[in-house]
Amino acid sequence: MTLADFGWAILRIALMLGFLLGALPLVIWLERRALAWFQNRVGPNRLGPFGLLQPMADAVKLFFKEEIVPANADRLIWALAPALALFPALVAAATVPWGPNRLLTPVADVDIGLLYFSAMSSLAAYGVLLAGWSSNNKYSLLGGLRASAQVISYELGMGLALATAVLAAGSFRMTSIVEMQAQPLWGIVPLLPNWLIFTPWGLIGGALFFVCMLAETNRAPFDLPEAESELVAGYQTEYSSMKFAAFFMGEYIAILAICAIMTTCFLGGYLAPINFSPIQALGAQGGFWGVLASLTGALMPPFWFLLKVFALVFMFLWIRATLLRLRYDQLMNLGWRFLIPVGLVNLALLTVYVIWGWVPSLIGYGVAIVLYLVFFGSRKPERRTVLLVREAQPYRPKEA
Repeated sequence: MTLADFGWAILRIALMLGFLLGALPLVIWLERRALAWFQNRVGPNRLGPFGLLQPMADAVKLFFKEEIVPANADRLIWALAPALALFPALVAAATVPWGPNRLLTPVADVDIGLLYFSAMSSLAAYGVLLAGWSSNNKYSLLGGLRASAQVISYELGMGLALATAVLAAGSFRMTSIVEMQAQPLWGIVPLLPNWLIFTPWGLIGGALFFVCMLAETNRAPFDLPEAESELVAGYQTEYSSMKFAAFFMGEYIAILAICAIMTTCFLGGYLAPINFSPIQALGAQGGFWGVLASLTGALMPPFWFLLKVFALVFMFLWIRATLLRLRYDQLMNLGWRFLIPVGLVNLALLTVYVIWGWVPSLIGYGVAIVLYLVFFGSRKPERRTVLLVREAQPYRPKEA
């Protein structure tokens, strides 16, 4: 590696970390304002215009807040757990391209881009699990155990969803996945790019990946590891000050990283929604239009990428304001009995398309839909009987 290559690598790392850390306060502010809007409240509106400085005030408060260490905690692991939760979120997006300029993005354009992301995203569960175990608190331990089981369950569904992008592109390299989606839509519509979400396997794979995104980041309705109603904030119950902030930062940075992955694999990455730009067409004349075409050609790909990422982030907020938390058995049933079988069938039908073409694949999707309606369409919703105990009695052991 030459000195110039080393300098470009440092610049790429600085751009990625600068975006993630710079967008973090904006996402936190956006969530608080969006939830207030959904729930007909005001939200932060005192510090700065529209409350834009509220995240800064929260950061200052957490920095100067007293840190309390549980008396019987494993101090080394308890202090290490927040870093284990934050570090994977910071480095998971290292293989994501946000533009066509390979000198600036991605940080590492490696052949195992998606495998690298899967490995880094799964490491975040260690921080949560160790935080719950080392706190010596039963609520924290239950939250950590829930998080580990949840991540293991939904990693499988996420892997099957990402496998559709890998099989369609024929590569784990994320730049190759974006280049595959730059082709004409379905091979016959040159004006539109062939985003994977516009294909049957991409639509199903994208939907599965989005559900797994919510579970992997412990977001509603999959926020069981930190359920306030029964676990009093779960694995982070015993944390305060900047260690609590590290978990907070890790969760939101993981949301940004995983939304960037979905944008890259299913929504065309930095590609525009239409394969035509009048400015680029006029740029062939040179002069003012040539300069304008050069500027838009450099700035528009990152703009489209960020627009898609923040649209997905807004969907995270929308779902949090809309859906109730699942029960634990519902969480496991959704992951093991629905997402994994659907992902396997979708991957098999994509393989049929790759080998034999459109017609056999579409016939397979039709047969799968019919079989699903026949076997599961007539199932009635679950019914439960609630028994009211008029006079609650305290628990007394039999020995008493």
